[in-house]
Amino acid sequence: MGKIQYKRLKGSQNMRLRLLLSTLSSTPIIIEDIRAEETLPGLRPYELSFLRLLEEVSDDCSVEINETGTKFKYKPGIVMGGRHLVHDCGTLRSIGYFLEPLIVLGLFGKKPLTIKLKGITNDSKDPSVDTFQKTTLPILKHFGVPPEGLELKIVNRGVPPKGGGEVILSVPIVKELQAAIWFDEGLVRRIRGYSFSARVSSQFENEMLHKARGIFNRLLPDVHIYTDHKAGAQAGQSPGYGITLVAETTSGCCISADTAVYRGGEEEDEFEEKKELSPPGDVGEKIAAALLAEIEQGGVVDSTHQGLLFLLCALCPPDVSKVRVGKLSPYGIEVLRHISDFLKVKFNIKPDPATNTVILKCVGCGLKNLSRKAS
Repeated sequence: MGKIQYKRLKGSQNMRLRLLLSTLSSTPIIIEDIRAEETLPGLRPYELSFLRLLEEVSDDCSVEINETGTKFKYKPGIVMGGRHLVHDCGTLRSIGYFLEPLIVLGLFGKKPLTIKLKGITNDSKDPSVDTFQKTTLPILKHFGVPPEGLELKIVNRGVPPKGGGEVILSVPIVKELQAAIWFDEGLVRRIRGYSFSARVSSQFENEMLHKARGIFNRLLPDVHIYTDHKAGAQAGQSPGYGITLVAETTSGCCISADTAVYRGGEEEDEFEEKKELSPPGDVGEKIAAALLAEIEQGGVVDSTHQGLLFLLCALCPPDVSKVRVGKLSPYGIEVLRHISDFLKVKFNIKPDPATNTVILKCVGCGLKNLSRKAS
C-alpha cells in the first residue's frame, strides 16, 4: 500500500457536500480550521452524526478527529447499502439535512438501501420530508432511476425542539445514471399541498390551508391540500404544524415550498423578530407567496433542489446533460465549484434573457456503480 494522498480543505462550510463528493469520487480528505476562531470550536453534533451515518452505510471507511474537533481526516470506503439500518439524526437539524446526500449515495451502493431515520421531520431550516417525498424523489426518475424500490415513508411526525419523528427511506441501486436533457418547465397545471399538525388543534391546519388555497384558487381550478393530523405517539414529542406546497407542471416538473411553525428550537429562524408564533392564516399566505416566487423564477426545479440537480448531471455517463434553472442560488454555485474540484466536471452556463433563466450544459464524469453485484 502506498501512502494515502489526502485532499486538503479548510472551514466548516459545505461539510455535507464535501463528504458526499469525497465518498462518490473515492477521494480521501482532510478538513482543517473547522470553526477554529469561534467560542465553541470544532464539529457540531449534527456533523458528527452525519459522519456516523456515512460509517453505517459504508464498509472500510475511516474517520479520525482531533481532540478539539477542528480538524479531521476522512477516508471513504465502499457504500454497502443494506436493510434494517437505523440512524438517530438528533434534534439539532432535521432529517432533511441527512436525506439528500443519503439518496445519492444509496444509488451507488452494493445492495439496495433501507434505513429508518429518527429525529425532526419538519422545521423551517431544512427541506421537509414531504418535500423529499413529493419533489426530490421524482427528480431522480429523470436520470433513469427506476421508481420501484424508491420510497420515503413517513411513520411519525416530529418538530423541534424535541423531535420524535420517524421515516423509512428505500433507495434502489443503479449501474449508472442516464444523461438528461431537461429544460422544458411547462406551465403549472395543478397545485397539491400536504399540511400536518401534531399535538395542536387541527383548527390551525384548516385555517392555514384555507388562506393558502384562497390565493391559488384565483389562479387555477385544480388545487387540493391534504391534511395529516397526528395524535399520540405518531405526533412526536413537541407541538407544531406546517405545510408543504407543490406545483406540478404540464412537463412533469415539481416546484415546492415548505415551512413549519413550532415553539423554541435552537434558534427561531423565520420568526426571529416576533417571538409570538405567527397566526396560521399568515403562515398559509406566506408559503403561498413563497411558492409563487419559486414558480416566477422559472427552471425545472426550485432553488433548494439546484444543488442536487447539478450533482446528478455531473455523475451521469460521458454524455451531454442540459438543464434549465431560475436564478442560481448561492448553494447551487457552491455545488458547481465543488463538482469542478472533486469530479473535474465543468458546466457551460448560458443565461437566457428572454425568460430570465439559466441553461447549464455538462458532460458527466461517468460514475459507474462497481460495487453492485453483477446479476
